[in-house]
Amino acid sequence: MKRTGPTNYQLQLLLFELDAKARKSPLWKQVAEDLAKPSRQRRVVNIYKIDRYAREGEIIIVPGKVLSVGDLHKKVAVAAWTFSAEAKRKIEEAKGKVLTILELLEQNPEGKKVRIIG
Repeated sequence: MKRTGPTNYQLQLLLFELDAKARKSPLWKQVAEDLAKPSRQRRVVNIYKIDRYAREGEIIIVPGKVLSVGDLHKKVAVAAWTFSAEAKRKIEEAKGKVLTILELLEQNPEGKKVRIIG
């Protein structure tokens, strides 16, 4: 059976954008590899893990989905492929920032000072 990759059109476009940046930055290469995996193998991260491992003011990227279990007490910017509605609300209540991976890619094309969690 031939592997075809993700069928989601927006994800295909994101992977195309990441591929161009992956040659210059190992961060974007790792994110692209994680997002190209089947959906059941993508990372799923709960808010409490972000709270535990992130530092105040840090930029976090989750190449998968962010879920709402736990509480967030730090002001962090979180970029992910998808968020649950409750997870978005909790991040914004903690004065954090919710970003898509494409928005982060445009803001930080070199991938400097970004941590992958998941």
